[in-house]
Amino acid sequence: MSIRLRGLLAALTLLATTSQAHAWWPFGKDTSYADTRYPIVLVGGIIAFDDILGVDYFYGIADNLRDYGAQVYESNVSALQSNEYRGEELIVQIENYLAVTGADKVNLIAHSQGAPTSRYVAAVRPDLVASVTSVHGENRGTALADVVRGLTPEGGIGEDLADSIAGAFGALWEFSSGGPNPDNQSASTVLAASTTAGMAEFNQRYPQALPTDACGTSGQHSVNGVRYWSWGGTGVHTNLLDPFDSIMVTVTRFAFPSGVKHDGILPLCGMYLGKPIRHDYRHNHADAIRHLFGLMGWETDPKTLYRNHANRLRNAGL
Repeated sequence: MSIRLRGLLAALTLLATTSQAHAWWPFGKDTSYADTRYPIVLVGGIIAFDDILGVDYFYGIADNLRDYGAQVYESNVSALQSNEYRGEELIVQIENYLAVTGADKVNLIAHSQGAPTSRYVAAVRPDLVASVTSVHGENRGTALADVVRGLTPEGGIGEDLADSIAGAFGALWEFSSGGPNPDNQSASTVLAASTTAGMAEFNQRYPQALPTDACGTSGQHSVNGVRYWSWGGTGVHTNLLDPFDSIMVTVTRFAFPSGVKHDGILPLCGMYLGKPIRHDYRHNHADAIRHLFGLMGWETDPKTLYRNHANRLRNAGL
């Protein structure tokens, strides 16, 4: 074998074995790279939807996963409801996905409030779930909700007004996205679930895979046969053209004390669950799902993170 040919084979081997290859192969993309044993279900956070007018909540992510062999479903749970309420909706949807595919379980990849929603499902129906992955997950609540709760005390006129507005907005939102619950949207319910106190109560009921320390970075990787992973980021203003970034900079400066790392919506300490992958991406809360419309900074495109994680699940036999 010539020296030139040996060099070419060595280079191809290196590309095939390094994570930086990101499923690139010399004769085209590896269409089995994200081909997991169990279907992937993407679970959104507050104002969750699958798509509205052709725009996905997980912007461009599901299609990219499918390009690399994954079987992906984009769930559509209530936009404004509690973790448990949304979790029960998700259980029904998972059962439908399993009936269609013939699979035994699903892999849940969840953003924001989708994380506790998915954790609830894994806790009460572990037979349906192979893994839960928390992406910028709301696992310990947020100081933003605490601030809003302080401005709109429970049982006050402000809360009633917020619920009335949320009911109208939620009905329109659910109708636009084909959501399951147009008639029962509640700002006060989702606010209570998102405060640090509300999430602390939730975590007492469903502690699976949560780090035991308040800012612990690692929890149990496997609980009741369900594997848990997480990743997150601490970017806030990552793209001058993205209006979400300006909103987060303006609003969150009043909620998070100086020195507290966060993604514009959630504190870093609340993003950890199960086995940590990486939590210092320069992504803000919206960047994690590639919004607004893919406007981000120079950090790794989240498409790559989801795709690589699907390969991680595949290699784990999931």
